[in-house]
Amino acid sequence: MLVSLFITCYNDTLFPETGRAVVTLLERLGHTVEFRQAQTCCGQMHYNTGYQRETFPMMRRFLDVFEDAEIVCIPSSSCVAMIRDHYPKMAAETGNRAICERVDELLPRVFEFTELLIDKLGVTDVLASFPHSVTLHPSCHSLRSLHLGQRPRRLLQKVHGLKLIDLPESDQCCGFGGTFAVKNADVSVAMLSDKVRCVLDTGAEICTAVDNSCLMHIQGALSRHGTGVRCMHIAEILAATDSGEYE
Repeated sequence: MLVSLFITCYNDTLFPETGRAVVTLLERLGHTVEFRQAQTCCGQMHYNTGYQRETFPMMRRFLDVFEDAEIVCIPSSSCVAMIRDHYPKMAAETGNRAICERVDELLPRVFEFTELLIDKLGVTDVLASFPHSVTLHPSCHSLRSLHLGQRPRRLLQKVHGLKLIDLPESDQCCGFGGTFAVKNADVSVAMLSDKVRCVLDTGAEICTAVDNSCLMHIQGALSRHGTGVRCMHIAEILAATDSGEYE
């Protein structure tokens, strides 16, 4: 299968190792991955902060770039949520039937990374090895928008040597929320403190999630307090083998 990787601007700029891990894993499973260099931003940040008019060209760019893609893989539930939840509304607002049809035709081929593995490729055991204790933070978009449910957990449970530890109050937000963390810093820090306490209570070495935005927020607090706990995107864990490439 030919998989088109939409890496997201956030990962491309700050967490390129996530994209490399996605490619490594999918190629290990026998698939071909392409990166369409004309891709840009899905427009989530602009849309969520009120710049909806400025988001339309980004939606059109996404449609232009990926319209003929067999499968689009996105290692970020928040970006998938933007595309899945808001592109249809944006297209409808244009009153342009052709754009609405283009969105409707593309959406069934857009998958969050763990959705792709389980729902489309039909795998849970990706032949990974990661001998560490791990706790999973289910991000808000993965829970409340995409309803990923047990998909990330099922994948982690099949990783050789991995000890998966339940995260207390796992359904609670970490406090990042994009620009929310900037505009409401005090509230964000209070929410983050609760999340970090829960992570530390697990005793896990690694905190993982399907969104690097949450992990950056959590890792910042973990690092500032000198906890020694690391954050890793789930793709990096699933790409790891006995060679320890992504450890």
